[in-house]
Amino acid sequence: MIESLLEAVRMRARALVSITRFGQFAGVGVVGAAVDNGVLLSLVELVGIGFVPAKVVAWVLAIAVIFAINEAWTFSTYGRMAPRALVKRLLRSYTVRFGGFLVTLGVYAALIELFGVWYLLANVVGIAVGFFVNYTFESLFTWKVHRE
Repeated sequence: MIESLLEAVRMRARALVSITRFGQFAGVGVVGAAVDNGVLLSLVELVGIGFVPAKVVAWVLAIAVIFAINEAWTFSTYGRMAPRALVKRLLRSYTVRFGGFLVTLGVYAALIELFGVWYLLANVVGIAVGFFVNYTFESLFTWKVHRE
C-alpha cells in the first residue's frame, strides 16, 4: 500500500518536471500575461477603472485565453474533447487558478500599495510568483497529468 502510494507520488513528480510541458506552459503564460497586461492597461488608462477591479477583469479574460491554448497545445493529450468534459476542465481551471490569482493579487496589491511600484510591473511580478502555483495545480488537477 505505502509502496504504491510512493510510486504514484513519484510518477506525478516526474510528470511535473517535464521540460517540454513546462516550457509550453511558460510560453502560454507569456501570451496570457500579454493579454492580462493589455486588458489591465486599457481598463486603467482608457476606462479609468481602479487597479484591483481592472486586475480582476484582466485575469478572467487572460485565463480564458490561457485555457484555450493549454487545452489545444500544452495538454492536448490529456482529457477527452467531449463538451461536458471540456466544460468541467474549464471550471476546474478557473477554480485551481483562483489560488494562483490570490497569490498574484496579493503580490500585485502589496507592490503597488506598500512600495509604490508601477501597476504593470507589479502585475508582471505577481504573475511570475503565481506561475508556479498555477503550473503545479493545473497539471495535477485540471488536466490530471499523472505520467510523463
